[in-house]
Amino acid sequence: MLIYAKTHKGLVRPTNQDSLLVAHNLYGVADGMGGHRGGETASRIAVQVVRNLLQGKTPEESSLRISMEAANRRIFDMQRHELALSGMGTTFTMLWEGQQSMHIAHVGDSRAYRYRAGELAQQTEDHSVVGELLRNRVITPAMAKTHPYRSVITRALGTDATIEVDLLCLDKQVGDVWLLCSDGLYNMVEDVEIAQILQDLEGERAADALLESALSHGGNDNISLVLGCVTEVAAL
Repeated sequence: MLIYAKTHKGLVRPTNQDSLLVAHNLYGVADGMGGHRGGETASRIAVQVVRNLLQGKTPEESSLRISMEAANRRIFDMQRHELALSGMGTTFTMLWEGQQSMHIAHVGDSRAYRYRAGELAQQTEDHSVVGELLRNRVITPAMAKTHPYRSVITRALGTDATIEVDLLCLDKQVGDVWLLCSDGLYNMVEDVEIAQILQDLEGERAADALLESALSHGGNDNISLVLGCVTEVAAL
């Protein structure tokens, strides 16, 4: 894939607690929580642990799960033993690119989207209170935008001793565009606008436009994204 990554502290937050994973065939977005130092530490550790465990390996589900569980244990142990880091955690949504498929690991409310043949589709489920309410049809998408618990996540790396990781394996097609992003992007930019940007622009220009749109709509949170464009798929 051709990769374009952007991160920005936004227009309201004093610091950026997001971290990006951009390595050979490994891509991800982690959105830290737990105060200035805690959030930065949690997202950075998640990226480091996963990268160190997976680099150079052939993509497959077992290794992906083990790496996410290892990151969870590392963050959980750190926040238990250092008072300043107590309560820290992080979302983490990542792609591990194989020759013919994409492996996805996901915890939290950062997102993975795939743009294919003019259609944008969210591939991950938000692990959040509002996400659960939407899936159970308790609230509408319009209600979700202003719900008082819209920022409360129900699953994160490092907050508990064990973690349940969502794992997916999807096919690759030449021309697919993958978007990993924190809620600082999708809470500011509607899916229909994201799709329009990806239709109208490519590569760096598309990544810049997504970031600029989030900022122009208020930039209320840290904004992070990794945009990947599939250029080849190995023959069977």
